Amino acid sequence: MAAAAQAKPEPPVPDPWTRVEALPCLLSAEVPVPGFTVAHLVSLAPGRLVNTNWTVGEDVPLRVNAELIAWSEFEIVNNHLAVRLTELA
Repeated sequence: MAAAAQAKPEPPVPDPWTRVEALPCLLSAEVPVPGFTVAHLVSLAPGRLVNTNWTVGEDVPLRVNAELIAWSEFEIVNNHLAVRLTELA
C-alpha cells in the first residue's frame, strides 16, 4: 500500500533556451563619430582614418539586434580587438 502512495518522479524540465540557441543575432559595439556626414561616407577608402569621439578606457554600448544589453570596453587579446563587458544594461 505504501508503494502505491509514493509519488512518481517528475520528468526533467527542458532548458527553454535550447530551442533558440542556434538563432543568429547581430552583436555590435558602438563607437560615436560626431559630425559624420554623407560626404564623409562617400569619401571612405582603404587606409582612411575616421576620427571618433571615443577615448581609451571609456565604456561603449554593446547591443544585440539594436537592443542595449551591456556596456563594454575595448581590449587587445592575442593581437585581436575584443570587448570586455563592464556592466549589464
